[in-house]
Amino acid sequence: MFIEGANELGKKAEVVDSLNVFPVPDGDTGTNMNLTITSGVKEVRQASLDEASKVAAAFAKGLLMGARGNSGVILSQLFRGFSKELEGKKELTTEQFAEAMEAGVKTAYKAVMKPVEGTILTVAKEMAKHALKLAKKETAFESFLTSVIKEGERSLARTPDLLPVLKEVGVVDSGGQGLLYIYVGFLQALTGGESLQILQEPKMDDFIRAEHHHDGHENMDPSEIEFGYCTEVMVKFDAEQLAHNPYDEDQFRLKLSEYGDSLLVVSDDDLLKIHIHAEYPGQVVTEAQAYGSLVQVKVENMREQQSNLSDSHAMKKAEKASKPKELAEFAMVAVSVGAGIEKIFKGLGVNEVVAGGQTMNPSTEDIVSAIKQVHAKNVIILPNNSNIVMSAEQAAEVADVHCVVVPTKTVPQGLAALLAFNPGRDIEENAAAMEAAMMDVKTGEVTYAVRDTEMDGQSIKKGDFMGIFNKKIVANGQDVVKTATNLLSEMVDDDSEVVTIITGEGSSEEVTEQLETYLQMHAEDVEIDIVEGGQPLYSYIFSVE
Repeated sequence: MFIEGANELGKKAEVVDSLNVFPVPDGDTGTNMNLTITSGVKEVRQASLDEASKVAAAFAKGLLMGARGNSGVILSQLFRGFSKELEGKKELTTEQFAEAMEAGVKTAYKAVMKPVEGTILTVAKEMAKHALKLAKKETAFESFLTSVIKEGERSLARTPDLLPVLKEVGVVDSGGQGLLYIYVGFLQALTGGESLQILQEPKMDDFIRAEHHHDGHENMDPSEIEFGYCTEVMVKFDAEQLAHNPYDEDQFRLKLSEYGDSLLVVSDDDLLKIHIHAEYPGQVVTEAQAYGSLVQVKVENMREQQSNLSDSHAMKKAEKASKPKELAEFAMVAVSVGAGIEKIFKGLGVNEVVAGGQTMNPSTEDIVSAIKQVHAKNVIILPNNSNIVMSAEQAAEVADVHCVVVPTKTVPQGLAALLAFNPGRDIEENAAAMEAAMMDVKTGEVTYAVRDTEMDGQSIKKGDFMGIFNKKIVANGQDVVKTATNLLSEMVDDDSEVVTIITGEGSSEEVTEQLETYLQMHAEDVEIDIVEGGQPLYSYIFSVE
């Protein structure tokens, strides 16, 4: 059932992604849930167990360590509670299954600081409630699950009535939709229905490993790596987009070759998969999106990896002659994407930067790995993205050292928090001071719309630039300068002292100069800082203090 649930969700991940409320290029709920449940299934396959409780425990463990984004963390918590309720049970009745669903709901609600109704939590809760009533009289699993799924469909249809933003945009909750797909897979496993497999290109991973080996990066100085980001993109072809922009693999490969090396392009009738070493991953993502919707994006900083590898080799040589490294008193782990932003974070004292942000939320295990790398008694974690906070908190919970999460939701908040750190304080005092500091900064973002929509009282067309402030779209249009200056006018007031412009992919010197001129004319007393962030998808990030 778990395997078929994962298969069904994998096939429909792009559908779930498309239900993202904001029309920004980061609708990744389906991707995050898919990566999370895939991790759970991997653990189940490796365990080769034949008792219900043990299979559920393995699944829950895999979900926990593979959880990505808020939707992935909530999914992991649903099955964490589910697993604990089944301890000691070799086989299951429908009543025991229903009780496990209910336990999962309770665990998930506890894991969310401020549960919001009209989300995956509501759908899971109402499915469990229905299951508990039904199981007292229905012992046949097929009819039991069929009825539970129908109740889930009814619950999902009600989510726009509970969450106004869903009704405004005209979609149901994406996480709830993903959960339903999983249960459809459960039912398929019981009925012997068609097995829906996640489509994968033949031996793509083998190609990638061979290409990496061929590059010989293991012996290269990090500064000699011309294209620093190993980038993998998977796109689901869209017929409408292909009609306006026909896909020609040779031409597409030629275009991508301008952005980097180690290029591999594989496609079939449904999917396009790309591997490339690029300096600006966002350019590759943008080119790929011209043919359909993003299914998966993975970006790894090879310079950082090579630096770690070189350090590792040096450490191994000295290992026998040296004493074990002492634990540092403090260390900090931050999540970010963009070479410039990473450099700034490290300059402010961050010991380990986990590559991640929009479209590429790191897993719990990724963050735990970074915590181990810093080798400290006390670790402060800065997630710098609202969709990574829960993964960070889960990592802090399972790590074997004292960790505190400062729940920064943007890069500017993370930078402000770092400036408040004082090594003379203990970790709790620092966390409190850093959290207070992050609240004194405003964050604005300029990106583009991936679809037409009506939102926040504005009519938005696909391709429009959008200015986002306090999670609301406050400006949009086809002119990036006008959109950005309208956004700044909402953010900057008489109390503002410093405005930092963080440039990303898609920015230009000309536009940046116009934004600086605008601030000089309309906010004369404000200090202006311009830094190169290199972040994908968001051409500009504004910090106002």
